[in-house]
Amino acid sequence: MGTLTTAEAGPGARLYEAADWYDAESLLTPEERQVLSRLRSFLDREAKPLLAEYWERGEFPEQLARPLIDLDLMEPAGLTADGPARGIYQGFRIFELARTDASLATWYTAQAGLFRTAIRVGASAEQQAEWMPKVIDFSLKGVFSLTEPESGSDIAGGLSTTARRQPDGSWILDGAKRWIGGAATADVLAVFARDTADGQVKAFLVDRTADGVTLEKIHGKTALRMMQNAHITLTGVRVPEAMRLHNVNSFRDVAAMLRAMRSDVAWIATGIAAGAFEAALAYINERRQFGRTLGSFQLVQEKLARMLGNVTASLSLVVRLTEQQAKGIYRDQDSALAKMQTSLFMRDTVALAREVVGGNGITLAAGVARFHADAEAVYSYEGTHEINALIIGRALTGESAFTR
Repeated sequence: MGTLTTAEAGPGARLYEAADWYDAESLLTPEERQVLSRLRSFLDREAKPLLAEYWERGEFPEQLARPLIDLDLMEPAGLTADGPARGIYQGFRIFELARTDASLATWYTAQAGLFRTAIRVGASAEQQAEWMPKVIDFSLKGVFSLTEPESGSDIAGGLSTTARRQPDGSWILDGAKRWIGGAATADVLAVFARDTADGQVKAFLVDRTADGVTLEKIHGKTALRMMQNAHITLTGVRVPEAMRLHNVNSFRDVAAMLRAMRSDVAWIATGIAAGAFEAALAYINERRQFGRTLGSFQLVQEKLARMLGNVTASLSLVVRLTEQQAKGIYRDQDSALAKMQTSLFMRDTVALAREVVGGNGITLAAGVARFHADAEAVYSYEGTHEINALIIGRALTGESAFTR
């Protein structure tokens, strides 16, 4: 994208004035805000006009993929001379995408969050040196393939996909994965499998077009309809040792990835809540009933205040979590708390937004219905409410309630 210019965001201009009541945006540098302003302009101009149509069709607007990549959002020129992009910028990048559309945010973070984390945490130094630049510029597109048809929350003990080491050092993978977003357009699948020799979890980059790999689109979804989720079947798939992530040797290593990624989902939940709130606010300030705007009614204002409180509390959670992680503090209970609570606030906010918009709240035209439906998927992925609550409970009491 070249160097940043100060004209794009405008001096002193705020991006999130309505939803960011306590001005968490002020933690961003001017250069970071300029990149986000550029993203905002693209989303408003190119993405928003397509969302209702493609959501209803259950298809991803592929014409947005390359322009989004070309925006150079992952490690923008001008932000990363002294190291990787700051966590607070990455969080607001997710927030900006999610306040526009949950599927767009999920699609982008599949690469910038899940797959990048798999390489950052799971790959050896040599593998990172080869793959990470390609991950950042999307010349190597990948997806995180952990969840299975019969195992979700219990994946630590229930992982059934197997990996068998061969005499020549290669591996044979057999099993299935489900709910893998973006798999159909990925170059590789980061597949987690249980080593039949030692029972420990290993991870592999599997060529999507390899012999024995079958992908089926999951149809009939009522949430994240634009995001293309796949059921993947692996039958005798051969993977060379060079494509094994050498730092993944147990589920403990996978847990380290999940610990980092839950914060991304908390930012998505916060963005969805903000998007629903902003759409509802715009609607009620224009819609007239009984000769007055809806925004002039006491009960509507009370619901707006509750929505804003939810968004403000969520932003406070994710900003503080991100600040802690920037210091190297990664704790399961911290990311679990943020994901659990922002998802609860999100669910409440989208319901209130749909309510104040009335009957038009169930139509795509009003801008609330997508958020209302998509929130249900985000509420469940990267750990259901109950699982995250038990992670927190274990930290509070020292007792694990997962198994008896």
